[in-house]
Amino acid sequence: MSDDRAGAPVKNIVAVVLGGGRGTRLLPLTSYRAKPAVPLAGKYRLIDIPISNCINSEINQIYVLTQFQSVSLHRHIRGTYRFDGFSGGFVEILAAQQTMDKKDGGHDWYQGTADAVRKNLRYLVPPEIKYVLILSGDQLYRMDFREMIATHEVAKADVTIAAKLVDRAAASSLGIMRINAGGRVVGFLEKPRTEEELKDVVMDPAWLRERGIAAGDCLASMGIYLFNRDTLVAALEKTNYPDFGKDVFPATIRSRHVQLHVFDGYWEDIGTIRSFYDANLQLARPNPPFELASAASPIYTRPRSLPPTRTDGATIHHSLVADGCVIGAGARIENSVIGLRCHIGHDVTIRNSVIMGADFYETPEQLAADRSAGRPPIGIGDGSVVENAIVDKNCHVGRDVQVIGDPQQVERICGEKWDMLDGIMVVPKNAVLPDGWRR
Repeated sequence: MSDDRAGAPVKNIVAVVLGGGRGTRLLPLTSYRAKPAVPLAGKYRLIDIPISNCINSEINQIYVLTQFQSVSLHRHIRGTYRFDGFSGGFVEILAAQQTMDKKDGGHDWYQGTADAVRKNLRYLVPPEIKYVLILSGDQLYRMDFREMIATHEVAKADVTIAAKLVDRAAASSLGIMRINAGGRVVGFLEKPRTEEELKDVVMDPAWLRERGIAAGDCLASMGIYLFNRDTLVAALEKTNYPDFGKDVFPATIRSRHVQLHVFDGYWEDIGTIRSFYDANLQLARPNPPFELASAASPIYTRPRSLPPTRTDGATIHHSLVADGCVIGAGARIENSVIGLRCHIGHDVTIRNSVIMGADFYETPEQLAADRSAGRPPIGIGDGSVVENAIVDKNCHVGRDVQVIGDPQQVERICGEKWDMLDGIMVVPKNAVLPDGWRR
């Protein structure tokens, strides 16, 4: 380690980022991409968060497990994370694949979080590896994993689980832990639904006060696990349990020392359209709960050769605007996130929205093809209004178009070129909305 904080040497730990889930609750944003490849805050992708946390914690041996719609995720990782040849560091992709190993039971697809790691154990068992850090690929947070390693080592634990205090209302969608006075996990309940179930895992307020924790009453697993390598191997090789939360931990708690590591910072699971939308807009507000700019712990992403964003008399309030955009005269942008290469026409209004931008600038030939096909160019055309919406990448939104969500609409409804989820209008990638379009 390069400083005085406790932690394992770099060579003794390997991180595994789980990025293989279908991400069905994030549809249609995951129709063309894996969930960890979903854009975040205009210029990043979700996968950048766990990888950046690893790099900032001096963990530079990182595997990313992928499965569904993974082409753009692979491209992003290959183009972003390259270590010099002398560091021994890597970010390597492990895609689901068919093997000759009969222990796989004939399955080549991952059957759950634990099964995904089980199918790749051979990469995690070199003799120099002491710890395996397992992370999710769809969360927004900033954590120094060296502090978690210190908790693990002081407690002489076999497994350590990072936990965040939440209120009872949020507990039903998370794995909730029960602990003893020493912080050892003695119970694990996945997504408790009833008051009877919650009664066994609600925290003692006195225990929380002693540690200066004021908010929340249940300790929820963050999906961040630190295993002794041999403990992980034994837990996976001796069972066929598919998931950590539902299967592995209830069994492991009975036979191993599973320790709690309390995390008291910002953490958001980006698992639904609503959580994705809210997290992005919170980043654009004054004094955001999660600060993108950090001298000590930057967020890394793919370097791009893009020009600065240009504005011509636009009004922008409480918004994030990424590189390479052109914003026309009279445009008004409020409480929104504007992604890379976004072309916004004159007198456009964008409010409470996430515009993901474009993967490329259109060439003269492509623009001519748009005109020939009667299709607007990529971007937001003059006079259009986008409000309470998410517009995915490479969308052709014409002039005087209205893309407006309805906060009163709770049920999901779908149209030919849009989805409405929880009142948020979502325009999928590559969609074409001609001049004058209305829902």
